[in-house]
Amino acid sequence: YASVVGADRIMHGEELYVFNEIYGDTYGPITYLAYVPFELIFPWDGSWGALPAAHAAAITFDLLVIVGLTLLGTRLRPGREGRTLGVAMAFAWAAYPFTLLVLQENANDTLVAALVVGALLALSSAPGRGILLGLAAAAKFAPAALAPLLATGTGDEPRRKSWPQFAVAFAGVVAIAIFMYLPDGGLREFYDTTLGYQMGRTSPFSLWGLHPSLEPLQDVLKLAAVVLAAALAFVPRRRDLRQVAALGGAVTIAVQLPATHWFYFYLVWIAPLALIA
Repeated sequence: YASVVGADRIMHGEELYVFNEIYGDTYGPITYLAYVPFELIFPWDGSWGALPAAHAAAITFDLLVIVGLTLLGTRLRPGREGRTLGVAMAFAWAAYPFTLLVLQENANDTLVAALVVGALLALSSAPGRGILLGLAAAAKFAPAALAPLLATGTGDEPRRKSWPQFAVAFAGVVAIAIFMYLPDGGLREFYDTTLGYQMGRTSPFSLWGLHPSLEPLQDVLKLAAVVLAAALAFVPRRRDLRQVAALGGAVTIAVQLPATHWFYFYLVWIAPLALIA
């Protein structure tokens, strides 16, 4: 509902981020923009009923991951072996129960997976992977943790060249997306309705939400996730596509481990990276 309603608000020129009791505006602007084409084809009728736009979007994002994994197979291995590997990864994605669950629930989480797979396809181009990861970060924020890893990429290019190109592309996409839909309250209101709400919410879906006394351990895991993400800008100095995917999966898991609100839909953010590795 949130993604479709947000797209509907964009199409009608309404403010995207507003304080309300529904908390449907907690995502980045790219999530809502991604639903605009589907909302144009299948307009929301304003009722809490069927959402054909959400169905169409979920199917499309899932297919994009399938196509991306198929193409990545050819990057990992040459010739027929690569094509076979790509098809195998695509089938593995489709057969994974949690990707099926996200598809059945018409959730928006596969958008993140599709954009991260796209960033891996663009791994040889610092601006290209910066743009695609910027789109992912401006959709759901958490993929920003992959920025140090992808800034260096495979390490084949000098950092003095790849880092600035990646940073400009990544930061430019995120900044443009946010400032295009900045609410009247500015960055403060945007933060309060998105990251601020997400970081401060309580939830029964994690160890931390069920047992607040474990907060010191949660803080240790948060720090460890930051250290891991930052370190991957430097080590290992050289890595291939498979290793980048594996390290990206590790960072994504590390970010999710200390999350107070964790939901099984987030497994699809990890799934393509794990399959590639």
